[in-house]
Amino acid sequence: MFAFLAATIIVQMVRIQTSAEASTFKEQAEKYGWTPTTLFPERGQIYDRHGYLLAGNKTVYEVGVSLSEVKDVRTVAMTMSSILGLNYDQVYNVIQAPPANVMYLVLADFVSAEKADELKELKKRMSEQYAKDGDPTLAGLGFKAHFMRSYPEKTLASNVMGFSTRENHGSYGVEQTYDSLLAGMPVQAWSPEDPNLAGELPETPRGSDLILTIDREIQAMVEEQLKRGMEETGSKSGTIVVMDPTTGEILAMASTPQIDLNDFYNSLDTTIPYNRAISEQYEPGSVFKILTMAAAIDSNLVAPNSTYLDVGFYEIGGAYIYNWDKGAWGPQDMVGCLEHSLNVCMARLADQMGRDTFYTYMRRFGIGHPTGIDLAGEASGRLKSPGDDDWTEVDLGTNSFGQGVAVTPIQMMAAASALANGGRMVYPHVLYGMVSNGYQYNTPVQTLDTPVSPQTARTVSEMLATAMENGELPSKVEGYRIAGKTGTAQIPGPDGYDPKRINASFVGWGPIDAPKFMVYIWFEEPTSHEWASSVAAPVFHDVVEKLVVLMGLPPDDVRHQLLGQ
Repeated sequence: MFAFLAATIIVQMVRIQTSAEASTFKEQAEKYGWTPTTLFPERGQIYDRHGYLLAGNKTVYEVGVSLSEVKDVRTVAMTMSSILGLNYDQVYNVIQAPPANVMYLVLADFVSAEKADELKELKKRMSEQYAKDGDPTLAGLGFKAHFMRSYPEKTLASNVMGFSTRENHGSYGVEQTYDSLLAGMPVQAWSPEDPNLAGELPETPRGSDLILTIDREIQAMVEEQLKRGMEETGSKSGTIVVMDPTTGEILAMASTPQIDLNDFYNSLDTTIPYNRAISEQYEPGSVFKILTMAAAIDSNLVAPNSTYLDVGFYEIGGAYIYNWDKGAWGPQDMVGCLEHSLNVCMARLADQMGRDTFYTYMRRFGIGHPTGIDLAGEASGRLKSPGDDDWTEVDLGTNSFGQGVAVTPIQMMAAASALANGGRMVYPHVLYGMVSNGYQYNTPVQTLDTPVSPQTARTVSEMLATAMENGELPSKVEGYRIAGKTGTAQIPGPDGYDPKRINASFVGWGPIDAPKFMVYIWFEEPTSHEWASSVAAPVFHDVVEKLVVLMGLPPDDVRHQLLGQ
């Protein structure tokens, strides 16, 4: 009888497996045994130019409870309160009376690995020590690991980096500009209900890794000098940028304030510019004179030794332009014009060039247009031109020395790079290269425009270096010949320009015969002094003095000996 029953069962099994209904059962098993799932890849990492990690990922945990498995609500609530700092009553009540049709509740997310390990260990000890009904237990408590963005350098280069939110969306800076590359491509897949089939899930390749042009050591030095400069000058805000003028690579970029990228949700102030170097435009003042002089020389209007008689004022458009000290400087050549930063000289040059020539050169220098730098939030600046409703003939004179025109620091650096780089304006950028699928793709050097000839660029650079040598500016660095120019600009308000509120700037590059760096300094509303020569120039000196050491640039005479010159 037992043999008959066994045979009957086997026959029935064979019949079911080979019947027409079997295919239906198989289809339903495949249909209901899998669920559609979106697999998100790990976010790509970000490094400085020497391979130091600036942005990575760390494992954190989602902590929740499976309601069907919870046996001791009080113990779960008390544990969440004591270890994770959650509200006991809220946890207790939501588990006791969960929303309808909910089988799993998330109690906390982005829990650190250390806290998660502590909870796991406690759950394990309770299961071993308390096995009877009614004993305290954490049954039902579950953990799901996932990645969270981590910034090991905290505030370093925060204005450049931006941050990735908990939803894996880049905000500001590099994280926003290259968000799609860093985030990678999500994969749509079917996830098996059977855990034994988990290995059948497709692999999700990590997002692309980025290598920045930023030099970690230079960036740290610049941020330290910015902090010190802010304290010594009592400025409202400050910006320092270091760029290679021959490639456009940004070696360092620092603006105030800086935030801890690991705690951006508590330290971010959305009412102020995130990165003043690219997103805040202002009237630059006398640093703009280098562009006017370059236009005048390139158009063959003057030469470095051309002279004129400075009587202390110049009439244009029915208004008078005066020098910064309201004084007359007598006979001057063009080097003296730059050395003494004479407004009358610049207005005279712009008037002699004529509006068409002057504004054509300014547009070729990129004034009034964004540079296209690969950072989110760049402002375009403003260059009033003939034909605009608010342009008058006086603007031709005031624009020549940086008044009535708005620029960003990065815009001025891009324009000045033409003078340091043989007439070619470079494209400023922070991406050195991208690593994807085991291959590295580097950013090529790009030229934005060629506003002046190589001869003009060399001539103006030499004039600026000579003017620095002749003057008494504290920006000079012993052993290095550097081109540079200060800029002091009164800040406009509802009632006109306020002489008590200024922007203090300095732009400089060197070594003059083979430029390797360009530095831009900007302090907004300093209270210690009223001239950039006392505010920005000393900071330029301190930055360059440390920069040449970090870049391994020997003094000019040593370098020339090494090169056999």
